[in-house]
Amino acid sequence: MRFDQLKRRDVIALVGGAATAWPLAAHGQQPAKLPVIGALVIGNTDPEQFWREFRQGLRDLGYVEGQNIRFEFRSAQGDASRLPELAAELVRLKVDVIVTWFTPTAVAARQATRDIPIVMAETGDPIGTGLVASLPRPGGNVTGIASVTAELAGKSVQLIRDLLPSARRVTALANVTDPFSKPFLEQIDLGGAATGTTIRAIRISNDEEFESAFAAMEKDRPDAVIVQPSLPSKRAAELALKQRVPAVSVPRWFAEQGGLMSYSAKYVELFRKAAVYVDKILKGAHPADLPVEQPTHFELVINMKTANALGLTVPPALLARADEVIE
Repeated sequence: MRFDQLKRRDVIALVGGAATAWPLAAHGQQPAKLPVIGALVIGNTDPEQFWREFRQGLRDLGYVEGQNIRFEFRSAQGDASRLPELAAELVRLKVDVIVTWFTPTAVAARQATRDIPIVMAETGDPIGTGLVASLPRPGGNVTGIASVTAELAGKSVQLIRDLLPSARRVTALANVTDPFSKPFLEQIDLGGAATGTTIRAIRISNDEEFESAFAAMEKDRPDAVIVQPSLPSKRAAELALKQRVPAVSVPRWFAEQGGLMSYSAKYVELFRKAAVYVDKILKGAHPADLPVEQPTHFELVINMKTANALGLTVPPALLARADEVIE
């Protein structure tokens, strides 16, 4: 056999062998595992804005769902007693990070795992509830954003007095299934003491008590109501309007859903900041080394449609302070 024939045959064999080997190699290669982010919400407040803004924050950082990240979303559908089982489910799925919204979800996640990083998208009093050791050095597996909702709830008493100078009796509706109810009521009591306003706390543990609290206002009507954010905000706004009682809460969606007034942090910023924490953790940072942040921008929203329905005249000075007026 001539040399050129041998050379040609060897080349054909080499190419044929490679063609056979490449598919086998490709078949044996496993696709890279996508990082999985678990999200846990109570669900008695519509999580749509949280979920939209959090995912947008990740998109801004280069994450594309299905390409380099995956999500597992869990909602308790308003039943806080389901949070432990949902948190345990996320742990069994071995998600890479758990993102929580509201204090009960963060507590449930922390009870379910001390290993998987937990990012608080917005949690009240994480030190008092034992979630973190301190804001600058959280320790453990929890970090994220600590809200100042309790302090803002306390300021709501002054806002009520600014709107209704004659107001002297304010009812505070607290969600006792939420560990945050304690600092929430404490700050409202301080606001009452500072303004000479009598505060009556009603502690609510289920839907029946929630409905009954508003029904009782037919006979004993307060001058105003302050609603804890983890209670069903839309239903609270509806019932308050039905009883013709001015109602205030911290998050802006309360005013958007028909409540009279809200004074809150800018939640869009908080939810997108949670995405930044997730990005840092996926890139190797440890939650214990990521300081817990607090909001720095706040907004007052007044719903003039509700004010008009209640026959209230909002003082011009208070309107001038509002960041948004819903007409």
